[in-house]
Amino acid sequence: MREISLDRLRTLVAIADLGSFAEAARVLNLAPPTVSLHVAELEARVGGTLLSRTRGNVQPTAIGETLVERARRLLADAQQALDDVQRQVLGLAGRVRLGASTGAIAQLMPQALETLGHAHPGIDVQVAVLTSRETLNKLAEGSLDIGLVALPQSPVKGLSIEPWRRDPVMAYLPARWDCPAQVTPEWLATQPLILNDSSTGLSRLTSEWFNAAGQQPAPRIQLNYNDAIKSLVAAGYGATLLPNEGSTPLADARIVMRPLQPLLWRQLGIAHRSGEVERATGHVLQVLWGLSAG
Repeated sequence: MREISLDRLRTLVAIADLGSFAEAARVLNLAPPTVSLHVAELEARVGGTLLSRTRGNVQPTAIGETLVERARRLLADAQQALDDVQRQVLGLAGRVRLGASTGAIAQLMPQALETLGHAHPGIDVQVAVLTSRETLNKLAEGSLDIGLVALPQSPVKGLSIEPWRRDPVMAYLPARWDCPAQVTPEWLATQPLILNDSSTGLSRLTSEWFNAAGQQPAPRIQLNYNDAIKSLVAAGYGATLLPNEGSTPLADARIVMRPLQPLLWRQLGIAHRSGEVERATGHVLQVLWGLSAG
């Protein structure tokens, strides 16, 4: 079944508003025969008369009135859709889908979203909690626009993965413990531990830190939610290793933070699809690069 063209509906509305085929042709910059053809095609499509012509005046019939009313809404919706898309093309609005770990979301994204909200209030960032591998997979399949991922990562065809920020990993310890000024793998391995689960890049990083000193401690519990881990540390359940983003103060007095010896760093990268990015995505990337100092 042939669909009704918006151009034909626009012609019908113009005739209804102006009461004249000739005037509608002039306003729409169409030849008079084209206006007549548009109406004829619509009447053939609906199977009824849409316009009545009396004493030089053209008025919609009852059927025509119904179609004119619906046509106004369709034309307005179409114009709104074009306006919305144009705003996205210009970078004034849009939706950007971002994937990141819970730690990056909790500690780094609030500042980025606040900055973005002031500079580009029309951009909606939808954040998904994902591991680095899940993030890269979704970027490759096109269901994400930006990913914050742990480095290093193997190259992925069609994706750009660039170093973003480098943050020190610190020991978070119950304040009531007798803690050394610097925490070594040998000392920490003898303490009850709360560590990230094996699905995370941080788990691999901390395992390598322990293994380099010949230590393979078994944690009391493994989680992938840094705030929950910190709550358990505050309760005295154990110690943990977590990145310290410099802008994030240690708010809970029941936790003390100590540097590691040897030092350990967590590096994050920004991933997105290669080539030209949409302007809204570009604005989010610009804000994130502003947080790159680690």
